[in-house]
Amino acid sequence: MLEDHATAVSSPTPWPAAYPRGYAVVDVETTGLARDDRIISAAVYRLDGRGEVEDHWYTLVNPERDPGPVWIHGLTSDVLEGAPLFGDIAEEFAARLDGRVLVAHNAVFDWQMIAREYARVRREAPVRQRLCTIALSKELGLPLPNHKLESLAAHFGVVQQRAHHALDDARVLAEAFRPSLRAAAVGGVRLPLLECRPLTEWSDRSVPRQASGGYGGYPSGSWRPSRKRPVCPHPNPGRYEEGKRLKQGMRVAFSGDTSTERELLEDRAVQAGLHVATSISRLTSLLVTNDPDSGTSKTVKARQYGTPVVDEAAFGQLLGDVEPADG
Repeated sequence: MLEDHATAVSSPTPWPAAYPRGYAVVDVETTGLARDDRIISAAVYRLDGRGEVEDHWYTLVNPERDPGPVWIHGLTSDVLEGAPLFGDIAEEFAARLDGRVLVAHNAVFDWQMIAREYARVRREAPVRQRLCTIALSKELGLPLPNHKLESLAAHFGVVQQRAHHALDDARVLAEAFRPSLRAAAVGGVRLPLLECRPLTEWSDRSVPRQASGGYGGYPSGSWRPSRKRPVCPHPNPGRYEEGKRLKQGMRVAFSGDTSTERELLEDRAVQAGLHVATSISRLTSLLVTNDPDSGTSKTVKARQYGTPVVDEAAFGQLLGDVEPADG
């Protein structure tokens, strides 16, 4: 582990009173991109309310399994063998996050990986809000060629030293976030803060590794292993109508973070006689999301098609009283 401290320098910029008082800029390297993958290194830069660095911290983490794409992160099994388990660093990690907004590049990924690791050790990460620097760059209208961290860094003249090394990626992001935050403050921009919902349930399951493929052993572009579900035996009765009951056969899609592990939530939907859809179409009965304004492809299509949207809590209530299919 590595820790360092820096003296904060006050800024004369007029500051919006509603802005958070502290941030934790985070980067994690992982064995892959799926729900079963593990964190193998983590770094946190703690910043004050105006984006000045207070200190930073870094640790390796033993994932208790193969390290995944070594050619990307450079961390071999030999390097990780003597590293602490996540349970060993969970308290220190939590202390770095406590009371702060989690900031990351593609923050939903880092948050989901962190939330899953805490769920595995029967704890919750003390994070209630996150801020994605991709979303912030869009709010600021930055003229970036793409949404890669290297493009954001280049825009602000930040030099990357070791790409895909958690400590250096977190440093680069912290240095790029500071001027972004100041630009937002000067322009009176509302920060794109989203709620972080810790996982309340977790179920480990073993997924075999493939001999070759994309990041983490799964085909390129796959965020988690596909699951073959039985075909829903009920016909689609159409869209869900507000104030009414769900009906067996309705096509339900999910998007974004859920406080219950996604696959457990999907299993409950299947058990209730619903059809779990992996995409949105004109036939989709309902979209379940806690972030209806997130801009994901599913939420965008739901708006285009007029698909009804409910949050996870409302969906949980609806699951308790699903109307039987006709006949």
